[in-house]
Amino acid sequence: MNFSTPVRASRLNLSSLLADFTPNTHTWSRLKAALSVITLGGNLLWCMCVTSSLLSFFFFLQVECGDADLSDAEKVYAECSQKRPLPWEECILPQRMKQCVKIGEGTFGEVFSTTNTSGDTVALKIIPLEGTEQVNGEDQKTFGEILHEIIISKELSSLKEKQQNQTHGFIGLIDLHCVQGCYPADFLNAWDTFDQQKGSENDRPDFFEKDQLFIILEFEFGGIDLENSNGTLASLGVAKSILHQVTAALAVAEQELHFEHRDLHWGNVLVKTTKEKKGSFLLNGATNSLETKGVLVRIIDYSLSRLEIDDLTVSCDISKDEELFMGQGDYQFDIYRLMRQENGNNWSNYHPHTNVLWLHYLCSKLISMKYRGSGGRGAKDIRLELTRFYDNVLQYSSATEALEKCPLFQ
Repeated sequence: MNFSTPVRASRLNLSSLLADFTPNTHTWSRLKAALSVITLGGNLLWCMCVTSSLLSFFFFLQVECGDADLSDAEKVYAECSQKRPLPWEECILPQRMKQCVKIGEGTFGEVFSTTNTSGDTVALKIIPLEGTEQVNGEDQKTFGEILHEIIISKELSSLKEKQQNQTHGFIGLIDLHCVQGCYPADFLNAWDTFDQQKGSENDRPDFFEKDQLFIILEFEFGGIDLENSNGTLASLGVAKSILHQVTAALAVAEQELHFEHRDLHWGNVLVKTTKEKKGSFLLNGATNSLETKGVLVRIIDYSLSRLEIDDLTVSCDISKDEELFMGQGDYQFDIYRLMRQENGNNWSNYHPHTNVLWLHYLCSKLISMKYRGSGGRGAKDIRLELTRFYDNVLQYSSATEALEKCPLFQ
């Protein structure tokens, strides 16, 4: 896979610089992505930036050429607010390690839950980086590849704070670390417990040497994925709310970031219980509400995703990843091929209908899932509504159009 990521001039420390100009500066990632770096000759660069919703202005900053020419490793360290990788225990305190429980896995690595300093449950996604040994049958991610996921995770997490297009539907990124060293014993013990209780398809991560690098993405705890929620959700009414929440989140991200998820299988949709009866989101400045039916949805995993930050595109080029398009046995694998058919195997351009393809897939899963209750007299009507959605949703050009026009959401 080839990853397309914007050049980031972290050493300029423009965030603090711009704070003197306006109270509403962009986040680090939006600011750096908006940056245009132009070589004017010699060893000097002049950087021109426009920012702030309150005040647009130009300024010029003279810097050493080497400061802007950062390696992918330096860019990742900057995103982690570090100068170099740190020991595990400096980022995850020993007490937090003792509380960790393995809750998931993928070819990328492992996911553990623990508590933060406030006592809240968080999820730690731990990804080995830049090593020569294969992990779970795959090459380890490079700094350039992980930078793609970091940027997208930050952008989607920040959608909960936007003024025009706002959603809590994407998992919140709390912190980010780059660590070095052998896998800690507490994490290995948690890995063993998971393996004994559920069975792991991953390699036991005890073979890493002391020079091994890892990225730790610390997220809010989003609940249990749909695949493992089969038989535990209350009713088809909950399924309808889940589909509504996913569609709304995708629509908000489309409008704000020209976002495509591109891998929204039911393992990447988390649900957790809530006492809130209503949820809300902003779409193009308009406030909208929906019924939660007792669950909140969080979308995760952006390893194949695509978005735009100002005029720059962040995307993953999977045009040569033939294995991804050869899967059989589930509608999920057809979706990869349908996406490729629609975009002509050009993965940098914006094709929001891919989000609609994944909504079609998710609807098929929600219809076929088992539920704890019959759902009462209205269950038959809801099943009919979901079936009609499945039959008709592919006509819409985007999740936004589906949200605005589909009878299921009106």
